[in-house]
Amino acid sequence: MNRPPATARALLASGLSVTALLSTAACSVQDGARPRWFSASATAAAPAGERPPGSGAGLTQLQAQAALVTEADLGEPWVPTRGAKTWRDGLLKGTTERPDCQRLLDALYTEEFFGAPAGPRATSALDAAGTDTQLRYEIAPYPPADVDRTLAWLKSLPRRCGQFTAATTRGRAQGVEVTDMPLPPVGDARQALRITMAGETEKGELTYLTLDVAAVRVGAEAITLTNAGLDEVYAEVTQHAVRVGAERLTEIRKQGRAQI
Repeated sequence: MNRPPATARALLASGLSVTALLSTAACSVQDGARPRWFSASATAAAPAGERPPGSGAGLTQLQAQAALVTEADLGEPWVPTRGAKTWRDGLLKGTTERPDCQRLLDALYTEEFFGAPAGPRATSALDAAGTDTQLRYEIAPYPPADVDRTLAWLKSLPRRCGQFTAATTRGRAQGVEVTDMPLPPVGDARQALRITMAGETEKGELTYLTLDVAAVRVGAEAITLTNAGLDEVYAEVTQHAVRVGAERLTEIRKQGRAQI
């Protein structure tokens, strides 16, 4: 899997040291909100070309959709997704006794970092062909102050949740590491993290999931991106998608009420 074995073993060791403690907690996990289905087309809270009441100068659905990052922006091996990967339920749906870290796990699984949007939401999802790596990109409007508070919380997580242990729904322990990740200087505010999860399957096989999560505010819209997989996950892809997407969203916002 092209991953440093020493790092994986270190994270795994920290997770397995408290397996007994977390197995009990994992048994109480209920089926909560599942992630929204990946869609290469826009999903919206209002009909195409319309703005919801009180949305001010927010984007129309067609504008939000036009601002998405697609496979054309990333090139090979990226293609439209064929569906959610099995590692989503197996590794992302977990529990921990640390509140901020649990909030992070919940947000990663449900793909809801900012809550309910204030207008049209557009999403695209891509697979890296030949691997199990998947990238999801979303644009949606939120109150800027709320977005900035969430970005500040994300920024605090390498300190609050630098290393912790989580339990999967099957009671398997995972060592989790959260580190800061640099982004291009785009948008009005931004934050990104790289999250790694190391554990073992029931057959004793090592699993090592890498997940980049990036969020950028551009005016009243927020970009949320996740790039994750058990194979190699390249930070350069995450950073490129953020730069291209933020610049495109900025340009489309300048069009105001112009119809696309």
